[in-house]
Amino acid sequence: MYTHAKRAWTPDKTEVTIFDGLHLKDVSSSEGAKLAAGVSVAQEALTSHRTVMSFGLENYFFEKYAEKSGRKIPVLDWSNIFFSIVSTVAQSMQYFQMAASFYVGAILLRRKEIGTFTVFRVFTMISFSAQGVGRAASFLPDLKSANTGARKIMQILRRKSKLPVDEGEEPEKPFKGAIEFRNLHFAYPDRKHTQVLQGFDHSVTSGSSVALVGQSGCGKSTILQLVLRFYEGANISEESGIFMDGQNIKNLAPRWIRSNIGVVLQQSDLFDLTIRENIAFGDLSRDLSMDEIIAAARVAKIHEFIMSLPEGYDTMVGIRGSQLSGGQRQRLAIARALVRKPVLLLLDEATSALDAENERAVQDALNETISSSSMTCLVVAHRLSTVEACDCVVVVEGGQKVESGPPQTLLQAKGFFYSLHSAAH
Repeated sequence: MYTHAKRAWTPDKTEVTIFDGLHLKDVSSSEGAKLAAGVSVAQEALTSHRTVMSFGLENYFFEKYAEKSGRKIPVLDWSNIFFSIVSTVAQSMQYFQMAASFYVGAILLRRKEIGTFTVFRVFTMISFSAQGVGRAASFLPDLKSANTGARKIMQILRRKSKLPVDEGEEPEKPFKGAIEFRNLHFAYPDRKHTQVLQGFDHSVTSGSSVALVGQSGCGKSTILQLVLRFYEGANISEESGIFMDGQNIKNLAPRWIRSNIGVVLQQSDLFDLTIRENIAFGDLSRDLSMDEIIAAARVAKIHEFIMSLPEGYDTMVGIRGSQLSGGQRQRLAIARALVRKPVLLLLDEATSALDAENERAVQDALNETISSSSMTCLVVAHRLSTVEACDCVVVVEGGQKVESGPPQTLLQAKGFFYSLHSAAH
């Protein structure tokens, strides 16, 4: 009778385990591949976060990540719950079996339907159960670590940007390109006691080109980052800060601001796509024609090189443009910035990391762009060859403007700009 009772409480754990193992193997394999693809996209976007933000590519990479990952987060959560239940049932069945057998055995012993040997077997079952409890307790430190990690992940997921890209006004009137800096102050969040800008003032008229020069750390690149609203300036009053066509950018939506700006950084990031797609990233608000892409490449003096490639504009550039030289990457970045036909062009040390030959090629493209276009240009540079095509040079020292004027006039005045130029040569 005991034997029959014991069999009645014995589940077929083998079937559960096989189902659990095979199902998890198939799912984990596919989920692993999707996870790897999603991580690759996320890594590319995070590594190139300034480029992504500058060109308003956040939604593109979010959608691409969702596509590569294959599942949205809520669905993935339910699958994890399902796998946890299956695994729990598979691992706990043997202990349910022991407990049920002990209960039935005790009843039979009281009825004197079993002997001492059977009682010994029941105690053996109890010992195995205790081992299971001990094994579970050994996972408590891991559970604590997992809980801590999960809390940090949830904090990141719940974090909201202090500068939402869509929050703010989007003026109906087109931006004309006038920029004004009024008593601009700024300190980086992690260095709040170190003022980078201390009352910077300057007005940039529409269609003009202005070069910002000065010693390293004086705040030149910071000014461009504030224009893009990567950071928020510390406005002393309502009349201080950065103004675009007379409107304080604190009241304007970052996405609208960036949609009017083209950016070329010192280390321009390209994505693991074709040349055509990388240039087209300059403006995702519309479907660019091939003629527009070619026109931008011609201005950037990269069209002839592209056409010399076997696949032309369909050539893959590799991860971060690894298949191209530094000069070629920079000229592609210029084409990407120009294809959106920006009202304001920001150039941040676009040639400083290049050798002499590549610098000449890129500088020719920049000079032609600056001198022949109607765009407003803000250029951060330290070489005379970079700034001589600009209408005005602004010397920044200690977070303030100490000198400004046409480059040749400043050289003749033998002031701050003359000293910087002499030191560089």
